[in-house]
Amino acid sequence: MTEVFTLHERLAADTVALADWPLCRVLLMKDAGYPWLILVPRRPGLKEFHDMAEADLALATAEICRASRTLQSRFAPDKINIGALGNMVPQLHIHVIARFRNDPAWPGPVWGARPAEPYESGELQERIETLKAAFG
Repeated sequence: MTEVFTLHERLAADTVALADWPLCRVLLMKDAGYPWLILVPRRPGLKEFHDMAEADLALATAEICRASRTLQSRFAPDKINIGALGNMVPQLHIHVIARFRNDPAWPGPVWGARPAEPYESGELQERIETLKAAFG
């Protein structure tokens, strides 16, 4: 029996699904403090970036660049942060975060800087629509 891709429950709880690209499920982090995407390769059992097949590595890199360019074009951040930590969630996932000099964690990392800031009414839907439109 073949193993099936299932999104980790913590990622499912902390995000909103935006799209399925050729390799990755694209998620929006539920934190209004940062335009923050998470890419999850839809391959079962992946924990580390280097565990991906060579073709998937190339595709993951292209999709990380696509997510980065989307955030850059839509939000004009000062910096794009990219990271794959996996200390709390073992399923391989890649954070792509638009950072601004005036954001709550600048210049440090976003993790642990403050609790997630909930989106206000309507703001989440607007962010979802903006990103989906940018994905084309």
